[in-house]
Amino acid sequence: MERKSILEALRSLSIAMLVSLPGLAHAAGPAIEILTTEGCSCCIGWSRHLQGQGYATDVHKLPSDELQRRKLRLGMKRELASCHTGLIGGYVIEGHVPAREITRLLSERPDAIGLAVPDMPLGSPGMGEGSSNAEPYDVLLLHKNGTTEVFARYR
Repeated sequence: MERKSILEALRSLSIAMLVSLPGLAHAAGPAIEILTTEGCSCCIGWSRHLQGQGYATDVHKLPSDELQRRKLRLGMKRELASCHTGLIGGYVIEGHVPAREITRLLSERPDAIGLAVPDMPLGSPGMGEGSSNAEPYDVLLLHKNGTTEVFARYR
């Protein structure tokens, strides 16, 4: 192959790659913004769980008091709080919510604030998922009027 032909082929390939970059970003999956505090290892575990399920994560570390204020402004009730908060598709995701339930939420699009797994149950994503000592827990749907209902049960 002539040098000119090789250069033309490389140029065409480079253009094709640049044109496809927006598609590659989309292929990474939906992005979830995660608000947490410095040094929280279970939040990192939850982020890795989401990444493993095709979600892109963008983690922001905030001072604890700032994180609590943001949760309240977003409509999350104190009794549903956990160590981190996710934001995706106009919803608030509080605590160790499995990626499967986030996907379902985004598919069904209920008129709600979001999902919550209160506290930090052992066996939930980021908290020793798959552990033989796993605790049962519920994923709650938080309605805009402040009420909750069970969205999913994990036993």
